Amino acid sequence: MTLSVPRFDPARGALELPVRLASPRHYLMCSPEHFDVTYVINPWMDPSQDVDVARATQQWEALRELYASLGHRVEVIAGVPGLPDMVFAANSATVVDGVAYGARFRTTQRAPEAALYARWFAERGVAVLVPTAVNEAEGDFAWTGRVLLAGTGFRTEAGAHAEAQEVLGVPVVSLTLTDPRYYHLDTALVVLDADTVAYYPLAFSPGSRKVLARLFPDAVLADAADAGCLGLNAVSDGRNVVLAQEATRLAGLLAERGFAPHLVDVSELRKAGGGPKCVTMELRGLQHTLRAARG
Repeated sequence: MTLSVPRFDPARGALELPVRLASPRHYLMCSPEHFDVTYVINPWMDPSQDVDVARATQQWEALRELYASLGHRVEVIAGVPGLPDMVFAANSATVVDGVAYGARFRTTQRAPEAALYARWFAERGVAVLVPTAVNEAEGDFAWTGRVLLAGTGFRTEAGAHAEAQEVLGVPVVSLTLTDPRYYHLDTALVVLDADTVAYYPLAFSPGSRKVLARLFPDAVLADAADAGCLGLNAVSDGRNVVLAQEATRLAGLLAERGFAPHLVDVSELRKAGGGPKCVTMELRGLQHTLRAARG
């Protein structure tokens, strides 16, 4: 059980931190050997800026090793030449309760990725439901365990929200993004546990801010510095929160709430507008379904 607020301990005369419990997760990541910045599809990308692929690979490996050390299972799909953003696995499918809802990318540069991920699933016995509306998967879909928070405004079409509800059979709450720097929901909001999120209010429309305040009155509110280093592009297992090493203020707020922040270097991945969450797709409900690929 997760306690949402600190409790006063009369014996100690102090506030107790909430008890946060981690749960084992199942992730899919894409090997980063073809990562690069060769085009511009978001405000973070600048092809004139050098990308150190070796360093990016080290950062990716360190992230994968951290997940393993926290008790999580990590699958890996091989990257493909000519698809430098394929490393951002979160954008290619949304999996809830063993159902995989695929992606349909808005940009032509990334369009081939959807079929490659769908094939990876198919080779392991999981059918991916092909979308009719543009959606960039966990880039704009965040599952809380109760509702699917769904972003729109820059990439994913609002029509995909209704489609996701029909396909996944879960309630969907639409949120509108208004700042192009936070072009995906996962750059402006992270689900910490079933009851708690952290988000940057100014990335959202006024109505969406009201919705978030109503749904999550105890949310962790990020500031411009937290958001500006993509600190909200984070991954939580209910206790451990993996986030960019520059997001020290946000990490402090999380620790005050009883979470255990793990700061990681994702400086090379950030050159393409990504962080820990972008490279991490969660395979919810597939622990006993996913089989090894045929040889």
